[in-house]
Amino acid sequence: MLPLLFFLILVALLFGAGAALHALWWVAIIALAVWVVGFLIPSGGSRWYRW
Repeated sequence: MLPLLFFLILVALLFGAGAALHALWWVAIIALAVWVVGFLIPSGGSRWYRW
């Protein structure tokens, strides 16, 4: 019974980490797209997006 419990906890942790990493990849892709659009579109105001 104890090895089964450890296995289920391990599966839950790996599934949670995989879902979190997948969500972080989408956030990173969206942030990169916003940065590229801000870099390509010239703005007369402050240039907060040019690092």
